[in-house]
Amino acid sequence: MKKLKKIVMSAVVSMLVFSTCSLSMVGLKTEAKTKESSKITASQQYAEDMQPGWNLGNSFDSFDTNGDKGETSWGNPVVTKSLIDKIKSQGFKSIRIPFTSVMRTGVAPTYTIDPAFLARYAEVVKWALDDGLYVMINLHHDSWSWASAIGSPSDNGASLEKYKAIWTQLADYFKNYSNKVCFESLNEPQFYTGDTSNQIKILEQVNSAFYNIVRNSGGKNAARMLVLPTLNTNDSDDRCESLYNTITSLKDKNIIATFHYYGYWPFSTNIAGSTTMDSTVTSALDGAFDRMYNHFTANGIGVICGEYGLLGFDKSEDTLEHGEMLKYFDYINYYAKAKKITLMLWDNGNILNRSNLTWYDQSLYDTIRSSWKGRNSYSSSDRIYVTDASKAQDISTAIILNGNKLKSIHNGDKKLKLGRDYTYSNGTVTFKGSYINSLITNSYGVNATLTIRFSHGADWTVYINHYKTPTLASADGTTSGFNIPVSFNGSRLSTLEAMYTDGSGAGPQNWTTYKEYNYAFKVNYDLNQVTMTDKFFAETKDGTILLKLHFQSGEVLQYNIIKNGTSVTGTLEN
Repeated sequence: MKKLKKIVMSAVVSMLVFSTCSLSMVGLKTEAKTKESSKITASQQYAEDMQPGWNLGNSFDSFDTNGDKGETSWGNPVVTKSLIDKIKSQGFKSIRIPFTSVMRTGVAPTYTIDPAFLARYAEVVKWALDDGLYVMINLHHDSWSWASAIGSPSDNGASLEKYKAIWTQLADYFKNYSNKVCFESLNEPQFYTGDTSNQIKILEQVNSAFYNIVRNSGGKNAARMLVLPTLNTNDSDDRCESLYNTITSLKDKNIIATFHYYGYWPFSTNIAGSTTMDSTVTSALDGAFDRMYNHFTANGIGVICGEYGLLGFDKSEDTLEHGEMLKYFDYINYYAKAKKITLMLWDNGNILNRSNLTWYDQSLYDTIRSSWKGRNSYSSSDRIYVTDASKAQDISTAIILNGNKLKSIHNGDKKLKLGRDYTYSNGTVTFKGSYINSLITNSYGVNATLTIRFSHGADWTVYINHYKTPTLASADGTTSGFNIPVSFNGSRLSTLEAMYTDGSGAGPQNWTTYKEYNYAFKVNYDLNQVTMTDKFFAETKDGTILLKLHFQSGEVLQYNIIKNGTSVTGTLEN
């Protein structure tokens, strides 16, 4: 999701997430449309065989407007066979290899694809096939570039002709490849002409053109599995209904429906105070997958979620609380499996290190992999905050087993003793005050890292944080980036509010006082500061702005900043 990958996606999700409830009655009608057949269809079997999947993002879909640098345009290294082998060895069954034609085609009317680039792309496709992986080929960032003009009166049909020319070449090039290669018509299709209903009609035309080109291109394409997206790859009922009608009208058993899911938008980006994996987050996820199930799976059409993840990953994994992020990945894999929907993890190079072939966050991969076969277990929070006053007191935390059993708790190589170091009853672990006291040092921050093991699933880490109330200090600066001195004292910032003196929201997305993490503000624990960014000040007016800093340990500290032109002064709130 690096570079431009999700700019449009984020905007679309932000608009649609709040409209989901209004579509619920339509969803009820859809659910009653038909009963799921007990016999699995060809497209459902194909989708099931692709589970789980992974995206080779920001490689062949990347490009540089200052001069194409090929697959390395956005900073990822050259794709190696070792990388593809690694994906296979890690348990993935399929790979989506996004392809962007921008800067790689000739002029009209043939729009000839650069043969060297296409041959290099095909080399990676072959590596994946050699490893027994299913491969999904698609047109990718073209969707928000030239392809968004399809259907526009001013375009006069030129963009649709370009689309047809490119797919004519791709279909011909890969027509004799294994049936494990499937084609996806267009990534996250979006069009700037007319309202949503008009854009849906344009997509129907695009998907139909794609279908006819591939099916009439010869070779194995006569029966190759084709993947058709909804508008914006969104799961709203009107978009799903349109795609359902398109698929059924084609009367072809080898078609799969696809959509993308990056979570409930406020949680996915950490905005509007949505910092935990709560019922609002799970309800939004349930609704999305239920709609895809009711429209397609229940009617014998296979479904693939071609990209899933969290939008906050575009900025940093620190955007979301680590434990809450792990809970999200456990739940989405669980619910997708329950709805018979295949998931393909979006990785733009920030999840698997493509240089040394290790996972940047091993616990994330462990959680994902174990969720392919069952649920993971975890505690209510992955951090326990302990003060000097509470370090000798018993501390309890709820354990969510999800059908598993608690096996043991460890501190490094040392196994904690039940009854002496902790007790366990009715889903609650209580750490004895005497044990907690033995862990606490004179240093603030993580004093111990405990590992909880269960009968199934990834280990769960609980950090014991020794802390005292954080403190803030006055400062002067500018709107280019104002640094608030913060002594975190072992705590961590969860979210931040910004408001004017009348209580209204200040800064970007002023419909909420809670600002977007790593956009309106950033946190640097090494430098002991919270930075209000230039993006924040670009959308604020002069005068007093009240900040409220919410810490994971429970404290809420207030701070005043006064903006005067480009000058900013920060003072402690009395």
